[in-house]
Amino acid sequence: MKKKAIAIKYNKQKDIAPRVTAKGRDYLAAKILEIAKSSDIPVYKDGNLADKFYRLDLGQYIPEEFYVVVATILAWVYSLDKKEAGYNG
Repeated sequence: MKKKAIAIKYNKQKDIAPRVTAKGRDYLAAKILEIAKSSDIPVYKDGNLADKFYRLDLGQYIPEEFYVVVATILAWVYSLDKKEAGYNG
């Protein structure tokens, strides 16, 4: 099975849901991960979820059936931001 990577973006002021902003297999997947790492963007690794999201078109909103799992991932990302900012609450 080929390695896949998906990038999503969510702006709660503009978007109704997170949307796919990049996706790739093998070499392109490695480049997406490299860019994320060099840009200090958190990476959540879940091959099954990546397979499901890979089927989506670029710019497409994440389907409602995935809202709970994406909300969990976003909560994890936001908790990382607070830890880096020294938030202890």
